[in-house]
Amino acid sequence: MRQNDGNGLQHHRSPYLHDGRRNAAVVVGSSGPCFANMCQGLITTRLLDPLLNAFDGSPWGSTAGRNVGRQAAAPTTPRPLYTAEERRRRDASPWTRVQGVLAIGQFAVFLISLGLVLRFLATGDGLAVATASVCVKTLVLYAIMVTGAIWEKVVFGRYLFAEAFYWEDMFSMLVIALHTAYVAAVLAGYGDAHAQMLLALAAYGAYVINAAQFLLKMRAARREAPGGAARVGTAS
Repeated sequence: MRQNDGNGLQHHRSPYLHDGRRNAAVVVGSSGPCFANMCQGLITTRLLDPLLNAFDGSPWGSTAGRNVGRQAAAPTTPRPLYTAEERRRRDASPWTRVQGVLAIGQFAVFLISLGLVLRFLATGDGLAVATASVCVKTLVLYAIMVTGAIWEKVVFGRYLFAEAFYWEDMFSMLVIALHTAYVAAVLAGYGDAHAQMLLALAAYGAYVINAAQFLLKMRAARREAPGGAARVGTAS
């Protein structure tokens, strides 16, 4: 129901408010509800909806307060770590055993070197032997990275950054960079001995994280193998 107030404006009384209170009057101007519809169209246009929905992380859309037309993404089956052919190549390659031997050897060198580095930082003694141990650890790291690249080429068809080990290889680059930075600092005389050993500790910390990545990936590979879940559960 509309009433003219004498000033050219019309008041629209809502027929739906009958709770004993005075009906609300909405001033919509001389063009009435058409003006409101035009504003709604300007705010939620078809042109802007796709853009808003693209940036909206909510499961509902933007139009009219939210568009419920979105459908939940169907769950996808993750790619196995090894295909049957890749597993066969892995088991047949001699580089698989080389990787295992070097990994154990590197960890043994790491433990010895870590003790020597911490001893120097705590007492100031044994700088030469601690420095030599970090250099040996770096050489073993280079060896395992080169042979590991060859192993990935044999198994996955590329030297580095195969999909199955992409993030492990990426973090390995950081480990190599930190070890190389330590050796470069020692050879060039950058920083004092204490600062150099702290850099070695940073490299060792990155190595531990990277080793944990590979251990978790090995466990996942055992679970994927035929009967692997039962073996892992028994070993746990």
